[in-house]
Amino acid sequence: MIQTIGPETGSIHLAKWTRATKKSVLQQMLMETSRPGLISFALGLPDVNLFPTDAYLAAVEQVMAEGPTGMQYGPPFQPLKEHIVALMRRRGVECKVEQIFLTAGAQQGMNLLVRLLLDPGGSLIVEELSYTGFQQVIEPFQPNILTVSTNPKTGMEVEEVELLLRKGNRPSFIYAISDGHNPMAVSMSIEKRRRLVEIASQFGAPIIEDDAYGHICYGEELYPPLRAFDDKIVFYVGTFSKILCPGLRVGWIIAPESMMHYLSVVKEATDINTGTFTQRTISAYIDSGLLPGHIDFLRKEYRLRRDTMINAIREHFPAQSRCETPPAGIFVWVEMPGDINGFDLLRTSMSKEQVAFIPGSAFCSTGSDLRSNCIRLNFSHSAHEVIEVGVSRLARALTLLENRR
Repeated sequence: MIQTIGPETGSIHLAKWTRATKKSVLQQMLMETSRPGLISFALGLPDVNLFPTDAYLAAVEQVMAEGPTGMQYGPPFQPLKEHIVALMRRRGVECKVEQIFLTAGAQQGMNLLVRLLLDPGGSLIVEELSYTGFQQVIEPFQPNILTVSTNPKTGMEVEEVELLLRKGNRPSFIYAISDGHNPMAVSMSIEKRRRLVEIASQFGAPIIEDDAYGHICYGEELYPPLRAFDDKIVFYVGTFSKILCPGLRVGWIIAPESMMHYLSVVKEATDINTGTFTQRTISAYIDSGLLPGHIDFLRKEYRLRRDTMINAIREHFPAQSRCETPPAGIFVWVEMPGDINGFDLLRTSMSKEQVAFIPGSAFCSTGSDLRSNCIRLNFSHSAHEVIEVGVSRLARALTLLENRR
């Protein structure tokens, strides 16, 4: 049956892919978590109190003082690309300005690359649990999704990727999160990073590397992203959302120079032009020299919040619960006793204890109920005392749910 909308406007036939589409749990929670008194560990939001508002205001005033040109249509701002080259060097990636493509956030970066690489009905390789925003990007293509599992300590099971390729599968690309995996909060081991790039190069399978959290690392030893090992097969996606402010909506792709023309065509069809004013203000902020110190500040503060959440989980949750200390990113992945369902716990915790989170099975790439006893918690948005109170409330909801069984 063809899906239609609007009886008041007649029967409007929608594209076939919309028949099964629905709002993601994250979209639903965006509205739910605005409820007064609710403690939210649901969304991957930075803390607004940590935004460098005064310094960024000075950057805006500087751009405005230069005249109205910055608010006009224009080409991508070259000085910002130069700053990104320097920023990526801190991550262990050598690239050129000509390989930087500016986007409206990482989400648009992924969207453009998927449109560039994936044919309708084509295949791709992704982990069994993956970022819901990526799942929404690929949905209109109705692809053949080839899944691999994720080790909670070392990341994507690269041996399974190799097995799929050796069986003759030729995916349009491999989607990978090397640091601060969303949702499982794991970072890939250095051995797996090297091996994945080696395999992808051998079989000619491009990699879309989603590195939204790569700059928010907590260990002394920072592994370079996949792009550091290959500048032809890896398409890197970065963003200022987690290291500056998400509302600015500026990100970037690092891709071979030969791909810049095609990316420009796809982007023009998407939004005509770039957000040049925001690009200029971010560049002016970076000119001040404050960004490296701000990133270091975020790392220290988020590390403390991460430790607060981990300690609270280990104190209040059942002994059978398991969680790893994430080496990067802003999430904690918790595996609860096997008979606990994450969605059941969510309903109980929101109604009885006013605490929100995202159930693990919401991230399943194939729509199954995989990891139904797992949950994802965010720690970047809440102050330490809120984290402690929220985790203790969540543990009470868990106990209440267990007692009902």
